[in-house]
Amino acid sequence: MRKKGIGLSLGLAAILASFVLNGCSVLGTVDAPVGGEADVLALAAGETEEESEDSGVSRLEEIKERGYMTVATEPYFAPNEFIDPSKSGDDRYVGADIELAHYIADHLGVECRIVPLDFTAVLSSVSEGKYDMAISALAYTPARAQAMELSKGYYYDEETVWYGLLVRNEDLDDIKSADDLGDKTVVVQSGSLQELFAQEQIPAYKDLKLVSATTDGFLMVQENKADACVTAAATAELYLEANPNCGMSMVPDFRFTVDESTQGTRIGMKKGETELCDAVNAIIDEMTEEGLYKEWYQEYSDYAASLGIN
Repeated sequence: MRKKGIGLSLGLAAILASFVLNGCSVLGTVDAPVGGEADVLALAAGETEEESEDSGVSRLEEIKERGYMTVATEPYFAPNEFIDPSKSGDDRYVGADIELAHYIADHLGVECRIVPLDFTAVLSSVSEGKYDMAISALAYTPARAQAMELSKGYYYDEETVWYGLLVRNEDLDDIKSADDLGDKTVVVQSGSLQELFAQEQIPAYKDLKLVSATTDGFLMVQENKADACVTAAATAELYLEANPNCGMSMVPDFRFTVDESTQGTRIGMKKGETELCDAVNAIIDEMTEEGLYKEWYQEYSDYAASLGIN
């Protein structure tokens, strides 16, 4: 499942605009946490990476010794992770994945510190050991599994989790499947499972554009800068509900083929940190047995809707 984008209310759009003014390009790679969280970046990039490599202890032991864990996430994918513009500090980061992050921290007996990043930075920073975990609606991919430890899946929903093409309504007669994209420009989120679908299941396209957030892809289609966006259907539906006059739709009766190995949302950790991964898997087992994640998912779907992030 990844990833992950949201329909933006005017309030949230204003927040995104402020991020751009602060040096974070919506379409580019963000080199620092969204919103200028310099204090979080310093503690995570400095203390965490150096301690993990030099102390000789496992990441799990290190987390418990320092008393907090750092969680990288891209907060633009409701209901998994998104921003509540009425709140400030870490409290503004909300969603089912944020609840999961705090749940894990509570079970480890430590504080949870959220590090908001561009999605490609989420992947690279955790694989490099800069932060402890990536909890950001990650799907399994072979490349991702080679670059980091991936937890067992913690969220499965075959009814709502499928992937297709978002296009302009005027193009629905011309684009009925991936076979119709030979002369079209396709856009997809960089580093996502959807990028893999684009590379492996679209026979041909004129151009493939990569963006840092799924919503950037939606805007490119809407503004005639691309013809189709490869996306999770649930993500597109949230955007379409929030933007009923955007003039776009999912291509009906078409779905990308999803391999079983890609199913289930995962948590990413630095490669080799098997002790931490085992501890996280045990916590996921407990959470799954209690049915908590589905409860959080529904709760934050309603929460996002109340904020206009449908």
